[in-house]
Amino acid sequence: MTDQAKKLRVVLVDDQTMIRQGLGYVIQMQPDMEVVGEASDGEEAVELVGKIAPDVVLMDVQMPKKSGIEATREIMSRHPAVKVLILTTFDNHNYVVEGIRAGAVGYMLKDADSQEMLDLIRRASQGEALFHTVTAAKALAEALQVQRSLTDHSSAPPALLDELTDRELDVLQQIAYGYRNDQIAQNLFISEGTVKTHVHRILQKMGVEDRTQAVAKALRLNIVK
Repeated sequence: MTDQAKKLRVVLVDDQTMIRQGLGYVIQMQPDMEVVGEASDGEEAVELVGKIAPDVVLMDVQMPKKSGIEATREIMSRHPAVKVLILTTFDNHNYVVEGIRAGAVGYMLKDADSQEMLDLIRRASQGEALFHTVTAAKALAEALQVQRSLTDHSSAPPALLDELTDRELDVLQQIAYGYRNDQIAQNLFISEGTVKTHVHRILQKMGVEDRTQAVAKALRLNIVK
């Protein structure tokens, strides 16, 4: 890819220089992404993201001055379009739950395969929810259950249900389960192109910007499980 403007712009946040260097080397080798900044603590991360508005932030959890969770919460409140992937050494239940609540779209272990990391960055930029460890899956399920228990259990507004077709509701449910477009296509026996069309229409009708926001809104309205 020769057009630099089309590259995914990534910020690395970790208090260990070697970690940032290792991640940065792998990312810079990719034709579709580039590292546009680095930070060694949460305060520096918030300031940096405000200046350069990256697409994706790889955010460590345990850092001096301000934790990755606190930094994520602050970044999302100021820059909701930025996608944050929590990056940590530990598959920790509390980190996942707090990361979800802070607005992170994913949770990745530092020892993940480099290709898996690159795939997660690309998918995070599209707004997919990416919590793939066993602990993360359990924590996500618990967090969503708590969220549902705290919401009004009345049905969704009739206008919204009327706008969403049965097939769009099927696709929305699949998105809530965390499936990718190719998996949704296989599960519903439709083409991947058709899935993309449904997703686009779902986002438009629900008045949201990405899949994560669509799932969050659908959960609040009890449209999906």
